[in-house]
Amino acid sequence: MSSASPYGTNMRRRSFLGAAGALAGTGLLTACGGGTKLGADDSGPDEAPEFDGGEYDGPKVTLQYWNGFTGGDGPHMRAMLKAFNKEYAGRIEVRNTTRQWQDLYPAMPTAITAGKGPDVAVIHNDWVATFAARRTLVPLDDVVSALELTESDFVPAVWQAGIYQGKRYSIPLDVHCLADYANAGHLSRAGLDAPPTDRSGYEDALAELRDAGIKNPFWMPNKWPAHLMFMSLLWQFGGELYDAEGTAALWGSDAGVEALSWMREQITKGHSPAQVAQDAQYNAFKNNKVSFTWDGIWQINDLKANARDLRWEMAPIPTIGDTPAAWSASHNFVLTSQAAKDPNKVKAAKFFIDHMSKRSTEWAKAGMIPARNSARKDPEVAGLPQIALAKDVEVFHFLPALPGIGDVQSKALELAVQKAVLGQLPPARALAEGVRTADKLLAENKQKYAK
Repeated sequence: MSSASPYGTNMRRRSFLGAAGALAGTGLLTACGGGTKLGADDSGPDEAPEFDGGEYDGPKVTLQYWNGFTGGDGPHMRAMLKAFNKEYAGRIEVRNTTRQWQDLYPAMPTAITAGKGPDVAVIHNDWVATFAARRTLVPLDDVVSALELTESDFVPAVWQAGIYQGKRYSIPLDVHCLADYANAGHLSRAGLDAPPTDRSGYEDALAELRDAGIKNPFWMPNKWPAHLMFMSLLWQFGGELYDAEGTAALWGSDAGVEALSWMREQITKGHSPAQVAQDAQYNAFKNNKVSFTWDGIWQINDLKANARDLRWEMAPIPTIGDTPAAWSASHNFVLTSQAAKDPNKVKAAKFFIDHMSKRSTEWAKAGMIPARNSARKDPEVAGLPQIALAKDVEVFHFLPALPGIGDVQSKALELAVQKAVLGQLPPARALAEGVRTADKLLAENKQKYAK
């Protein structure tokens, strides 16, 4: 099955966070500390050439560009690259390498050290700090200045995610979030006009759908995207993931227990089968068996292309807690230390990032939400289904910019959610166990990524 996921086709985006464990555990990140010192501090040689916002006027260069757009978003990115290479033929050639995200992240550091990696890449916001901490990336403050980009034109959390130790290492391209997909035919069958927006309405709707003959209207996964659902609910109930210093996991709080208990209740109340296999909830939705499913907005193009017999609509996930909130992430352009060894590559790469960042309207057609507030007002974009989810950008919540955070998520939080959803442990015990593991990993990361 093809998916328009930002984490890969065939739903492989579920394991991209697990790559963090392999990345750190094998020492690959440490290996990338060599080479150029243009990175997370000022101890290196001369800074990379400044970008003034003008066109590239140096000798012809070839840029290696890595990304993980293997799903329905891939054709849009390739079309944008084709147009760029045609317009700037003879000056800049961008060679595209597309890999599954979970393969791309572990491969980048050693490939860059060997001079066989990307000069410019797209990575997720929660990887920026990890790569910046190991000096794999080059600051982009001059690009931001030349483009006159300011926080006021961006979702604040996306803007802040690109800053590590006072320097900017990424230019945000988009926002993608969790959404509630509804089977319009099932809603009509149960006499419902639209997806409910609050807890009581949602729970009533599930009961009405069962009365209308839908045996299990809301399948609860125990793997992807279960942890994204949990984080969304945690924030809705007023909880936080980690403390500001990145030294303690906070998701074992009362808010976390409430969030995870609600997820488990969907099974005990009969709304979901007891054990939902990987990706089964999304496949069931596409096959007209499920009334609601929570998944990322990257599924829009997949549903349009591969679920033509399904009448569906999309809405923000309901507010089960006290405050609207939804897990979100962002694709970001970065410049690597490999390019920094060649001043002309630096200039060309910064120009390429500038060029691409100005085309977020075009990128929105891949099913993404432009990170720039101004771009979302473009008439070409304003009518796209995902834009309605950005009506209140305060709803978007992101992982904190902590080096190695993916390792903590995959080895602690995700496992805790899985055990509770499967009924192997009560939610409070599962979270407490996970927090103990998380705190150990956070302490290790403090040492591992120390400046």
